[in-house]
Amino acid sequence: MIEISVLPVGPIMTNCYILSDEKSGEMAVVDPGYKSEKLLDFLDNSNKELKYIIITHGHYDHIGYARQLKERYGAKLICGKLTDRFLSDNELNHSAYHLDLPVIEPFSGDILLSDGDSFTLGETEIRYISTPGHTKDSGCYIFDDVILSGDTLFRDSYGRTDLPTGDDYEMISSLKRLKELEGDFNVLPGHGMTTTLERERKHNPLMKRL
Repeated sequence: MIEISVLPVGPIMTNCYILSDEKSGEMAVVDPGYKSEKLLDFLDNSNKELKYIIITHGHYDHIGYARQLKERYGAKLICGKLTDRFLSDNELNHSAYHLDLPVIEPFSGDILLSDGDSFTLGETEIRYISTPGHTKDSGCYIFDDVILSGDTLFRDSYGRTDLPTGDDYEMISSLKRLKELEGDFNVLPGHGMTTTLERERKHNPLMKRL
């Protein structure tokens, strides 16, 4: 059983999630976009091992502190295969256009996932599905009754598609794929409030038309 905590970080309040498996003592951090003393204090004072850093897509506000966490704790970085390019290209990750941000030094993933691949945290299987649209590399992670949706699906909304590699038609296909998943899920987005898949099926302006 995975326990989930959320810590909004940075000026645009990226939802950084902490996944903890009590039985195995393993943890994962999802989308550490900015340095957070609260996050570091939590990790330093925990008796658990930070096993993974998980990235939903390669924008600066989701990857900005990933390399530092990886080096500090020796965690493996997990991302989609296409995301790996974003980690070393500051135009793709959009940090080149924000001069007030620290420079993101190039780094790379340790475990690169294709659509449908999975890995385990403790005894929980986490499945990766590719959901391009916000960016070409966008993906969601699914386990138990949870979808970590990154910037693909928000409460009553979805990720913008006007940045490099974004695509309206791919977003429509990705939201349709999520809508057609069997059952209901708690949706934990990259920004804003949590929601449920059933709520979005009924109320999300785009998803309910698909």
